[in-house]
Amino acid sequence: MSQQKKPALGRGLSALLENAKTDITTKATENAPVLGSVSMIPISSIETNPFQPRNHFEEVALSELAQSIQEHGIIQPITVRKLGYDKYQIISGERRFRAAQLAGLKEVPAYIRVANDQQMLEMALIENIQREDLNPIEIALSYQRLIEECKLTQEELSKRVGKQRSTVTNYLRLLKLPPRIQKGLQDGEITMGHARALINIENEDKQLAIFSLILEQGLSVREVEELAKGAKINYKPKVKRESTPLSIEEKLIVGQLKEKFDRFVEFKKNSKGGGKIILNFNNEDDLNIILKKLEIE
Repeated sequence: MSQQKKPALGRGLSALLENAKTDITTKATENAPVLGSVSMIPISSIETNPFQPRNHFEEVALSELAQSIQEHGIIQPITVRKLGYDKYQIISGERRFRAAQLAGLKEVPAYIRVANDQQMLEMALIENIQREDLNPIEIALSYQRLIEECKLTQEELSKRVGKQRSTVTNYLRLLKLPPRIQKGLQDGEITMGHARALINIENEDKQLAIFSLILEQGLSVREVEELAKGAKINYKPKVKRESTPLSIEEKLIVGQLKEKFDRFVEFKKNSKGGGKIILNFNNEDDLNIILKKLEIE
């Protein structure tokens, strides 16, 4: 007579949570969310991610996403970890979650998984680095957190994020720049190439002086690299054309442009009625966002 096989022990929390009936932290109903599934979860049961690397969400962009969600719903589910007793915490997708709140949704589609704090931090940072439109300083700070808080080496980090080690190193070096220059990089006043050239200058006062020259005279990356090497370059001061103060109507135009493109807009007009509008972008993805809003393929 064959003996009935005993169920295996030690299968772990994830195995138990794969079935709502065996999960004591979920109300055992027919449609109860289970681990490894995409389920509709009440917004009131979800809390935000304390490890979110992006600490600022543009209101205009959120409003546009909320409007899209109202019309089409959430196309890509957010990812959450189960905390217990029908409570969840966002691993990735906080922007979609906030927009869903603005749109007045009561529940959102979410992929449920189990993660401890270190796993969650690592997943949240890597997901955001790869998918969100972070500026270079936010990426650098995320890399630094992964190294310090997840105890990763630069080599391990480069494999996690799918980047060459030299790329990771170049981003981390940005954090050695003076705060004013870091802010300029965040705001798109200078490019990553400018910042990398400035890093090679040991003297902070000289870094700041050349940074001011970049802003005043529009120096190219190559020119900054030459200055960093100690080259003496004779710069001719640019002839400043008298700019005409903007009228109320023109200031309204600038406000509309800033709102539409969700970024700093430089608007200059001369006494002859000519001028220029400048939109800064940080990378190719950022450029594609501008082109999409301009409806240019």
